[in-house]
Amino acid sequence: MTPHECRVRVRYAETDKMGVVYHAHYFMYFETGRTEALRSLGMPYRALEEKGYLLTVVEVGAKFRAGAKYDDELRVVTRPSAAGRVRVRFDYEVWRGDQLLCDGFTVLACLKEGKVAEVPGEVKKLLEGP
Repeated sequence: MTPHECRVRVRYAETDKMGVVYHAHYFMYFETGRTEALRSLGMPYRALEEKGYLLTVVEVGAKFRAGAKYDDELRVVTRPSAAGRVRVRFDYEVWRGDQLLCDGFTVLACLKEGKVAEVPGEVKKLLEGP
């Protein structure tokens, strides 16, 4: 899959007393990037849920390089990097203009009816690209 890009604008409530985005909010930006990437491939997360699947975060990491501030427009770049039998990994970059603010990843496990399940073939195919 080619990288997917979406934009988010920093809301005042996402900043801390120092006026910069609180670190945990970057994980919400990652989620926005991931769900929009899936939507752009024709597989909205809701469609997965309607088929009984859930993708739950089992690992997350981030490296913070600079702080975003209120009203900054951020660009979230999302790339799936590996789809295994039951897990999917996404890598992210959060940019303000040409400045990389944060990069990170999430690993998600596939569940069905609360139990670990294989990632649906259609999802693997979409993430692997043509």
